[in-house]
Parts: sequence; structure tokens; C-alpha cells
Amino acid sequence: MEEAKGVVKHVLLAKFKEGTKQEEIDGLIKGYANLVDLIEPMKSFQWGKDVSIENLHQGFTHIFESTFESMEGVAEYVSHPAHVEFANLFLASLEKVLVIDYKPTTVHI
Repeated sequence: MEEAKGVVKHVLLAKFKEGTKQEEIDGLIKGYANLVDLIEPMKSFQWGKDVSIENLHQGFTHIFESTFESMEGVAEYVSHPAHVEFANLFLASLEKVLVIDYKPTTVHI
């Protein structure tokens, strides 16, 4: 197995608070996606809703994935004023959150 050199994936699993309106969620997702234009180390952003048939989501309904070139980029992102302002707003709307940063690993068989 070969760990990626530099590239880091930042994954956030979220469960929005009950009663959060879809319009609010849509606005938060747009705000999250906008961070790519505001924070240079953030190279990409994708998101989706749980569609699994296994029912192992533990209440998490949404996934957000960002790509960075390094852990230093993740650190810069986390402390960036645009992220801090957005995170305070975003986290206030969540009942549950889980964040994992990882370096993708390739398996050679």
C-alpha cells in the first residue's frame, strides 16, 4: 500500500438538528462550497446525502468532503477567518458531527 504524498481528504459527517428547514440546509451547503473560492489551500469540495441501504449511518444524513494538498493546508483552512465564521454558523445547526482527515492510500495487488 502506498500513502498519498501530501494530499489530504477532510471528511465531515453531519446530522442537522430536527426542524432545520431545507432552505437553511441549502444555504449552508452553498456557504460551505463557497469556501473553495475564499481559502486557497482548499482545492475541492463535494457533498452528498446518505443513500445507503445498510442503515448503518448512525443518524448522520450528509457528508462533506474537501481536498487539500497537505496537512499544513488543512491547518491553514481550519484557522482561516472565513472558515471560523462559517463553522460557527454551520456547527450551530448540527445535532451530530464527525470529522476525519486522512491521506488516501492506494492498494497494489
